[in-house]
Amino acid sequence: MTTLKINEQVRSTHAPDEMPLLWLLRDELSLTGTKFGCGMALCGACTVHVNGQAVRACLTPIGSALGQPVHTIEHMHNDKVGRVVQQAWVDLNVAQCGYCQAGQIMSAVALLKASPKPTDRQIDDGMSGNLCRCGTYPRIRAAIQLAARRLAGDNA
Repeated sequence: MTTLKINEQVRSTHAPDEMPLLWLLRDELSLTGTKFGCGMALCGACTVHVNGQAVRACLTPIGSALGQPVHTIEHMHNDKVGRVVQQAWVDLNVAQCGYCQAGQIMSAVALLKASPKPTDRQIDDGMSGNLCRCGTYPRIRAAIQLAARRLAGDNA
């Protein structure tokens, strides 16, 4: 039996350590906010945080997350930066189809935690692994900028 801490809860599984984290989250734990996109860590739809770092759950083996906190989009309402980013997404109508947005938000939260006042270049670099087929990139950048201002105390 393997035990992981996911969204602040201890969860146990009989899944093999080499199984991708994505399948544990979606299929065994019903945390379906994390999406399957490409299965090759190229699109970012499956982005989660492992020990505070944005990782692609489709290729991250369960075994690599042992002893480290795992957070998914379902946890972001409990995270100050996550709440602010989600609100900026809503305020600026970022999502169109919405499929990639959980991964986009997870990457944006990790970016803002690492760089609280990111430049446009840092945003572009930090979000470069997340694809949006609807092309909402300008709104994504604007939402990250808005969230950064709000987190800095500007009530924009």
